[in-house]
Amino acid sequence: MSDENQTTNDGDVVAVEAWSKKCQDLRIELQKSIIGQDEVIEQVLIAILARGHALLEGVPGLAKTLMISSIAEALTLSFHRIQFTPDLMPSDITGTDVLREDPVTKEREYSFVQGPIFANMILADEINRTPPKTQAAMLEAMQERIISAGGKTHKLPAPFFVLATQNPLEQEGTYPLPEAQLDRFLLYIKVGYPTAAEEWDIARKVSAGALGGIESIISAEEIIEAQALTRRMPVCDQVLGYAHALVRATRPGTEEAPDFVNESVGWGAGPRGVLSLISCAKARALLKGRYHTSVEDVQAVVLPALRHRIAPNYAGMAAGLDSEKLLELLLEAVPADQTFAEPAAV
Repeated sequence: MSDENQTTNDGDVVAVEAWSKKCQDLRIELQKSIIGQDEVIEQVLIAILARGHALLEGVPGLAKTLMISSIAEALTLSFHRIQFTPDLMPSDITGTDVLREDPVTKEREYSFVQGPIFANMILADEINRTPPKTQAAMLEAMQERIISAGGKTHKLPAPFFVLATQNPLEQEGTYPLPEAQLDRFLLYIKVGYPTAAEEWDIARKVSAGALGGIESIISAEEIIEAQALTRRMPVCDQVLGYAHALVRATRPGTEEAPDFVNESVGWGAGPRGVLSLISCAKARALLKGRYHTSVEDVQAVVLPALRHRIAPNYAGMAAGLDSEKLLELLLEAVPADQTFAEPAAV
C-alpha cells in the first residue's frame, strides 16, 4: 500500500470516529421528540448514509411523520411532506411551466415553478393511494434525481432522500406498488407498536407538554461527506461472499437454493439485493463507529433490505410463510462461519 493511500485511509478512520460521535449526539437529540423506535431510526439513517430511499409501513398513529420531520430538522435538511391522494397529478409533485409576463417589457415567457419534491428530504405519505402515473413520476425522480419539464432538466438538491409510507390497512381503492417499483427502495422498514414502557412514557410526556424542540446537529454538507465515506469503506471477501450467498440462496431453481426455497418461494432477489446488503452493512458499520463491515452488519439489515425482494408462492402462503419468515429460515440455512471465495468465471 502506498503512503498516499495509507494517509487517506488513516484520515477515513478518524472521520469514522468523529461521525460516530455525531450520530450519538443525533440520537440523544431525537429522544426529545421521539420515544422508542430506535431500530426504525437506525434503519432510516442507514438508508441516508447509503444514498437510498426507504418505504415505511405501519398502522396509523405511530408518529411516522413526526419521526421523519424530526430527523430532517436534526440533520438541517429542507423537508416537504406530500400527501398522496387519488387525484394527485405528476405536475403536483414535480412542478410545471407557467406563463409569466415581464412587468416592464410586457414580454411573456415560460418559467419553471418547482414542486414540493425540491427538498432534501421528502415524506411521500401513503404513496399507495395515488394512481400509477403519479407513482411513476415520483419514482423516476428518486432514481434519476432530476426533473424533466418543458424540454429542460432540473437537478434535485443534494442530499436527496425519499421516505414513502403506506398503510397496511384499508387496501380498497389503493394502488399497490408493483414489485419492480418496490425494488427501487433500498429498505422496506416495518414500524411496529411501542413497548408498554415506551407507550406509558409517550402518554406522560405528551400530556404534560414535556416533548422538546429539535436542534440541528449535522449539516447537509456533513451528510454528503459521510455518504462518500460510506462508499469508500472497504469490504472483505468474507462479508461480500456471505451477502452474495444469501441473495443467491433466495432464487428457486438454482443449485444454491435450499429445499424450502424451491418449495415455497415464487421469485428471489436480483443483483440489486447484493448491492443493497453491502451498502447498508457499510452504513451500519459507520453508525457503530467502525471502518470495516462484518457478517453481523449484513445479518442486521437482511430483513429491511430483502423483505420486498422475495415473495412466497402459493405453497408458501398456504404454509403460512411470508417473506420475513423465509428470510429468517434463510439466515439459518446459510452458515456465516463457512469460507466464501470468489466464484470461478464460466
